[in-house]
Amino acid sequence: MTSKHLLKMSDLSQADILEILALADQMKFNRRHELTHRVLEGKTLGMIFTKASTRTRVSFETGMFQLGGHAINLTSADAQFGRGEPIEDTANVLSRYVDGIMIRTFAQQDADDFARYGSVPVINGLTDLEHPCQILADLMTIREHLGALAGLTVCWVGDGNNVCNSLITGALTCGMKMRVACPVGYDPHPDILNAAQKNPDFVLARDPREAAEGAHAVFTDVFASMGQEKDAQKRLADFAGFQVNMELLALSAENAIVQHCLPAHRGEEITAAAFAAHANEIYDEAENRLHAQKAVMALLMG
Repeated sequence: MTSKHLLKMSDLSQADILEILALADQMKFNRRHELTHRVLEGKTLGMIFTKASTRTRVSFETGMFQLGGHAINLTSADAQFGRGEPIEDTANVLSRYVDGIMIRTFAQQDADDFARYGSVPVINGLTDLEHPCQILADLMTIREHLGALAGLTVCWVGDGNNVCNSLITGALTCGMKMRVACPVGYDPHPDILNAAQKNPDFVLARDPREAAEGAHAVFTDVFASMGQEKDAQKRLADFAGFQVNMELLALSAENAIVQHCLPAHRGEEITAAAFAAHANEIYDEAENRLHAQKAVMALLMG
């Protein structure tokens, strides 16, 4: 990897992404065949959570263990910065204890500041702006199931949220065609959208059918993400018609896959039938968080 940190998908070149995916594939092979890959023996990852997590915590903590290292979980209740200590101080001190930091939080600026003031690699485990680790797992899964990335068409249906933001950058960087279908008022972040619209392989649509036509991979996510629960009913109404269902999937390419970062609200952003028909790919996607993140940690901290 050419970058010292993984804060946004734009930190990664196509070569970086392919390097990560190649190592992730090897890590997955090793895991399946009970081969060890303890390249982080004796190293420690500090995991900072101001947003709750299931998959992020378990995959990073398990990944560090499998690589021979150790992970320390820090919630905002455990860490002084959660009670007003400047990030500059926390980042400086933690850098003297640990070999890398993973942060899952609300503001992208917090992740950027940990990288700015600390002296160890920082990995974005999710912010309101981006979710690069999820997209690396997604790209790994697409390549596993479809054999390639470049030239394929990816479709996003739903909220232009942090996962969508990172997917746009990751897909276009890998030479994929990217179509996003969002209701008015729920577009991806303006900076990411403006950059994407300079690429002829990007389309922003208001009709999910236009986005799904011929797509090789169809993505969705919950309509109300963490922290948006108070708007859930309004969002359900605003996203009417933006559901991934069997009728929409009938428009996609033959053997198209479905991706969902989970948790899934069956009957809202995806029907139970559509989820069941593509559950294997979705669970592969969730598993691949482990392998992709192990590759990132090995490359940044190894």
